[in-house]
Amino acid sequence: MELTTLLLFAAAGVASLFMAWVIGAGSSGATPFAPAVGANAISTMRAAFLVGIFGFAGAVTQGTSVSETVGSGLVQGVSLPTIAVIVVLGLGAGLMAIGIYTGYPIATAFTVTGAVIGVGFALGGAPVWGKYVEIGLVWVLTPFVGGGIAYGIASVLPRADVPEAKSVPILAGVVGIVVANLEFAFLSSIGGTIAAGGAALVPVDGAGATLVSSIALGAVAAAVVHWDIGRDQAGGLRRFLLSLGALVAFSAGASQVGLAVGPLFPLLEAVPMVSSVVVLLGGGIGILVGSWTSAPRMIKSLSQEYASLGPRRSIATLVPSFLIAQSAVLLGVPVSFNEIIVSAIVGSGFAVTGGEGISPRKLGFTVLAWIGSFGLAFGLGYGSMWLVEL
Repeated sequence: MELTTLLLFAAAGVASLFMAWVIGAGSSGATPFAPAVGANAISTMRAAFLVGIFGFAGAVTQGTSVSETVGSGLVQGVSLPTIAVIVVLGLGAGLMAIGIYTGYPIATAFTVTGAVIGVGFALGGAPVWGKYVEIGLVWVLTPFVGGGIAYGIASVLPRADVPEAKSVPILAGVVGIVVANLEFAFLSSIGGTIAAGGAALVPVDGAGATLVSSIALGAVAAAVVHWDIGRDQAGGLRRFLLSLGALVAFSAGASQVGLAVGPLFPLLEAVPMVSSVVVLLGGGIGILVGSWTSAPRMIKSLSQEYASLGPRRSIATLVPSFLIAQSAVLLGVPVSFNEIIVSAIVGSGFAVTGGEGISPRKLGFTVLAWIGSFGLAFGLGYGSMWLVEL
């Protein structure tokens, strides 16, 4: 292997680590537990510690899906050279860092996706229209689906005729069924999911066994939460909220690590001593360090905004956030956690306050910032690579 190739890959790796650090330090590292901190369910430092751990676990165990899409699924006909990878990661991390410093809601998924497509087009690559449609649908539908689910949950939890001893365990059961069907590469020998592994214990054949296993695991989760809330309602709600925060942090790591390490995947053929597992480990460590070193400040800031939510509205916010994040991981679609969380908060807010306190101007500015993030990253990526080619 040429020394130049190795040095360029090392430079790309450093850019990837910086990108992973920015992701951990930014909203992806702060939002999963910010509602719990705002509801006084956990301290800021403990939340930062946990979000780093769970984000690392998600990155290592589920990070391949989005990483492959970012690395080779956005542009066809070309493979990004090392210098192009450095440009993509530098632009993405730079724009995110500017957003964190200035307080502007720069979305990681939009910036990295725009940069990859812009750089790929500058190199002569062709569009992958099918994937663009899939990504576009997820991005457009997220506010409506996430906000709608949050609205529905927030509408039910405070009702006197729907006691929390019943409604919250039902939510736990749904979440448990989803967790049972999360796909993990290390479980491939037993079908890839917890439910598939449990199906071997069910006296039913085929898909029915997996369905029965999934429902059984969901029922266990519902029963545990029902018992916990029955003996200590406030404590049970707090512990369920913390469990949701952990699942959202795990999903954030699984989704967002691909934005940091995905561009490195096409380079691995030229550096055979480095595997995709090692790259995911590096990305996970970057997210963990970012969460531990810089996320506390943002968690504290966001928790002040979420303090008015309370545990019930926080639950209504985190349930759809987890479901949408895992759907994106399953599809291999890069998704913005800013968009997911903001949509869920707005949806739950309409249910509780009828939209009072929600600023249409601020929401409009946020949406424009998301669109602008993609457009700016695309333009800078295309222009930067065009100049490099010259």
